[in-house]
Amino acid sequence: QVQLVESGGGMVQAGVSLRLSCVASEGTVSNYAMAWFRQAPGKEREFVAANRRSGDATIYADAVKGRFTLARENARNTVYLEMNSLRLEDTAVYYCAAGRRPILSQVSALSSYNYWGQGTQVTVTS
Repeated sequence: QVQLVESGGGMVQAGVSLRLSCVASEGTVSNYAMAWFRQAPGKEREFVAANRRSGDATIYADAVKGRFTLARENARNTVYLEMNSLRLEDTAVYYCAAGRRPILSQVSALSSYNYWGQGTQVTVTS
């Protein structure tokens, strides 16, 4: 069982940076594939970034590649999403997720993740 709690969301202007945190209060993130997804109003939840294990390459959605970075800090049982050059279209609720090592081709699939946080709102304004 894994309990995930996200934080760090807020309302920011376009172009600035924001860092989201996801802390596992139960479970150990180093044992899981960790991912970030987001859901904008009226849209389906979509993949943002995922890492199967420390040392593996991180996979990013094309929309955030080069701007967002997923990082693990296993000693703190925490995963971060560093978001730079934020755009209006990045506005969404961001969710952290943990799953049992999906195969590489499935790391972007919602169904690969069993545990989800409650989400944190990110609003980007002009």
